[in-house]
Amino acid sequence: MQTTIIGIITGILAGFIASKLQSGSGKGLLVNLFLGVIGAAVGGWLFSFLGIQANGFIGTLICAVIGALIVLWVVSKIK
Repeated sequence: MQTTIIGIITGILAGFIASKLQSGSGKGLLVNLFLGVIGAAVGGWLFSFLGIQANGFIGTLICAVIGALIVLWVVSKIK
């Protein structure tokens, strides 16, 4: 239960940080959460591909933010 709550908080923070870095404003709680969760998956895959290990809350958050930025970039190119 605690891990799930930490994962949700990490996802919201990662999505919020990425959307602030990309466009200067947040995109709303649910979009930030979705962005953070998808970003964590993309970032986790990328980090694993590069042989980088994200440890702890800060490492996981950085990984998720990088992944969310990639997701935002891809979405902006599709539109």
